Amino acid sequence: MAVHHAPTSRFTRLGATLRHGVAHRPRVSADTATVAVAATRALAVARVGLGFVFLWAFLDKAFGWGYATPDARSWVNGGSPTKGFLSRVSAGPLQSVFHDLAGQAWADWLFMLGLLGIGLALTAGVALRVTAVGGTLLMALMWAAEWPPTRHLADGTASGSTNPVTDYHLMYALLLIVLAATGAGATWGAGRRWADLPVVRGHAWLR
Repeated sequence: MAVHHAPTSRFTRLGATLRHGVAHRPRVSADTATVAVAATRALAVARVGLGFVFLWAFLDKAFGWGYATPDARSWVNGGSPTKGFLSRVSAGPLQSVFHDLAGQAWADWLFMLGLLGIGLALTAGVALRVTAVGGTLLMALMWAAEWPPTRHLADGTASGSTNPVTDYHLMYALLLIVLAATGAGATWGAGRRWADLPVVRGHAWLR
């Protein structure tokens, strides 16, 4: 009887190994793949959404669609996209610097081209590394202009700051960095085609 049961016992053990080992691996792999796909799609949605934030800011300031910028103060009608905001800076160590920049034509052009470039790059999913650097610099300057750490403005009134460190400028900058680090332009974007361009292949910082 032992001679006949030995093969059966070995096959039984083999079957158990297959059931508890190999049979479970496809399920784990499938779950991981599902999570990965969901994550890349979520990042793509965040990328497009953030891109629209920058694009809308550009369009509203350029054409005065009546939300943050009325038609009379639009860029196309001679208004300055930087004068209103920077001339009212009343907190932080860079007040005088921002006041000097307010309304300068070159500052207007840099600001507007920055909004447009960041918005287009995020929406298309290209040049995310350059966009992360430029966008983080822009957010840092805007953070410094609002200066959330202060409780009171230069005239003594309350600043209205709700958090001395983490505000939407910082969160936008962090999201820009995450999108660039994860290559979020490859999903629902032109990131792969952009990366295949000869000039981009030779200069990884352009991705």
